[in-house]
Amino acid sequence: MSTVAAIGTPHGKGGVAMIRISGEDAFAVAERVFVPASEARFGEKKGGRVYYGSFRDNKGIFDDGLCILFNAPHSFTGENVAELYCHGGVLVTQKLLSAALSNGATMAGAGEFTKRAFINGKISLTQAEAIGGIIDSVSEKHLTVAARQAGGSLSRELDSVYGELKALAASVYAFIDYPDEDMTDVSIPEMREMLKGIKSRLDRLAGSHTYGKAISEGVSTAIVGKPNTGKSSLLNLICGEERAIVTDIAGTTRDIVTETVRLGDLVLRLSDTAGIRESGDTVERLGIEKSKAAIESASLILAVFDLSRPLDPDDESLISAIINAHKEDKTVCILNKSDISECTHRLPFERCVTISARSGEGIDSLIETVSEMFGAGEIGENDEIVINARQCAAVVNASSAVGSAIEALDSFTQDIAGMDIERALSAIAEADGRSVNEDIVNEIFSRFCVGK
Repeated sequence: MSTVAAIGTPHGKGGVAMIRISGEDAFAVAERVFVPASEARFGEKKGGRVYYGSFRDNKGIFDDGLCILFNAPHSFTGENVAELYCHGGVLVTQKLLSAALSNGATMAGAGEFTKRAFINGKISLTQAEAIGGIIDSVSEKHLTVAARQAGGSLSRELDSVYGELKALAASVYAFIDYPDEDMTDVSIPEMREMLKGIKSRLDRLAGSHTYGKAISEGVSTAIVGKPNTGKSSLLNLICGEERAIVTDIAGTTRDIVTETVRLGDLVLRLSDTAGIRESGDTVERLGIEKSKAAIESASLILAVFDLSRPLDPDDESLISAIINAHKEDKTVCILNKSDISECTHRLPFERCVTISARSGEGIDSLIETVSEMFGAGEIGENDEIVINARQCAAVVNASSAVGSAIEALDSFTQDIAGMDIERALSAIAEADGRSVNEDIVNEIFSRFCVGK
């Protein structure tokens, strides 16, 4: 592979900027643009050392800074790597990159350094995706999970399952090759129990994706209710700051106000919608139609009702809209204004939380209720969590294949079950990158920033 270079720090002014160079000629490129303060020391090319010196291009010296060398295979990419640290100005950073490109390096593509680490066997595909998760994380929980998986925790779990399946496959091969001799070391009852245990592990992993998606990609959430129930106040409470106008005038919100916020460990993609009621105002009616559309598309609905007023036809209209959209199980009823009323409302929904959006009372109950909806209670502190859809699809396919193998043992013979075990092995291999389509690999790394 060619020697590549890219800026590894964000664009703009800063204290320090870094250019990363990776490939067989990385050290040679670094030597052409870096003038060490101690040529003898730099000439040793010892990996992991920090060298001070100056940077030059064809016009001469333009900055001073540091150079760190990493010898293959003891680097992130598994190749020779040179990292050049200059002052963090836009012009000086670009000049240093241009100097590297003019002296033998080519421009790295998006995610190319991480891709090379994967290709060179330094990390698994799940670890590579976890690195992307560290960069993209917006919640503490997502960062914690991504950091753990970047260290290989999910890879080890999948490898363990793969090893068990591989051992069962070997037993099946022995049965196929020597059907008249007792060459297998696993009986059919034992194989069935082992497969059930494997399927249970895979099902738990697949089931964790609901929570994994909620802490990483976020939950599409609509705040709905009739005018003046406190929808915008609830939005402001969850955001922790005033993001929507709050007044006593009904119909203030006429379009959807969107925010991405954290609620406990979860990420919510919040939409504060126009109050649902009968209106003769053309603009308000358009907002109300958007509110009804938001109910249809949301994965979580926070339906706000005013405890200080009895239920009226507008409330009933909202309830009907949720039921007609078949979103009862996706709805949390927010009984707001508990600070000025002790009334209760009987509503046809399972989950109801009493709060005061003004004082913040009840927000902990809301966090707990929503977290439980998205599987938080089913996830242990050290349990593995499947974050992305690609991994989840592969694990689901593996579980399905293991289930078919169990059925085959009940109805047919070991050799038929062996075909399903092979399918399960293939799915696990795809999940962790042992065997994965090149187009999928390219798609994964194209989502990374250049320089990572």
